[in-house]
Amino acid sequence: MRKIINKPENFVDETIEGILFAYGDRVKLLNEDKRVILTNYPVKKGKVGIVTAGGSGHLPVFLGYVGQGMLDGCAVGNVFASPSSQKMADMIKACDYGSGVLCLYGNYGGDNMNFDMACELVEFDDVETRTVRVKDDVASSPKEAADKRRGVAGMVYAFKLAGAAAEKMMSLDEVAQVAQKALDCTRTMGVALSPCIVPEVGKPTFSINDDEIEIGMGIHGERGIEVRKMMTADEVAQTVLEKILADMPLEKGDEVSIMVNGLGATPLEELLIVYRKLHLLLADKGVTIYMPHVGEFATSMEMAGLSITVLKLDDQLKELLRSPASTPFYTNANK
Repeated sequence: MRKIINKPENFVDETIEGILFAYGDRVKLLNEDKRVILTNYPVKKGKVGIVTAGGSGHLPVFLGYVGQGMLDGCAVGNVFASPSSQKMADMIKACDYGSGVLCLYGNYGGDNMNFDMACELVEFDDVETRTVRVKDDVASSPKEAADKRRGVAGMVYAFKLAGAAAEKMMSLDEVAQVAQKALDCTRTMGVALSPCIVPEVGKPTFSINDDEIEIGMGIHGERGIEVRKMMTADEVAQTVLEKILADMPLEKGDEVSIMVNGLGATPLEELLIVYRKLHLLLADKGVTIYMPHVGEFATSMEMAGLSITVLKLDDQLKELLRSPASTPFYTNANK
């Protein structure tokens, strides 16, 4: 294992300490708990709180999107492991500003179970909650079983759009509806070239030959839908876009936002080459791209590869996407 770390068992806590030292003007700990981060911005009384949680190892997801205009709180566990229901409950209570809290998170077993328990716990303190689970990974389950899909990079769009809705002082039900609408219009699929190594495990999560690429690989190393010989950037873009559009067709005149997300070890230049082809393919279909996102938004340690997310926009989602936000890893000054 070749990583620039100290002790593997200190990996998560030291990462969070680094975030706090670098971005302490934007985020803070909940009661000195290094596994729960809250916004450090002033919050309007009566604003709906938005929280998420999940395993560490995916920066900027989840910790990097706490701040203003996105998330109010985030709890994390060890690498690829859910935090406890008690930490989630403590976070939810801290993010209740009088109008309830939206729990917005990926569709994974541990997170589902612990968030369900956390929501039950905060009911005793009269905190009202709503739950929206992110299920944007088209490779993880067929369309007829879409409810079983995993949540991947598309959750960043959900954080942004729901966060903007909350800043507009929409009600808890309205913010939840915006989050669900955003996710209904979002599809993601990824490809992987190499595995990652969980620090406390010390060995790769899976194996793949140097001349191969796995189509549909999950962000924890979950199996994809097929392994192929290495493809060009244009072939990757076309293959993934075809899979996404088979699930969520687009028509001439539609407007979308595209996210090309690096999984941790893929250079920005390669992401831009893939985006170039996506732009050309969608232009040929008469589809316009608005506010493209190219970079690392939801990683998997040092996994090489990328994911492509398509968010189909309408006037409401477009307005919310361009609304201001300020977090450690996502800042949007558009108005």
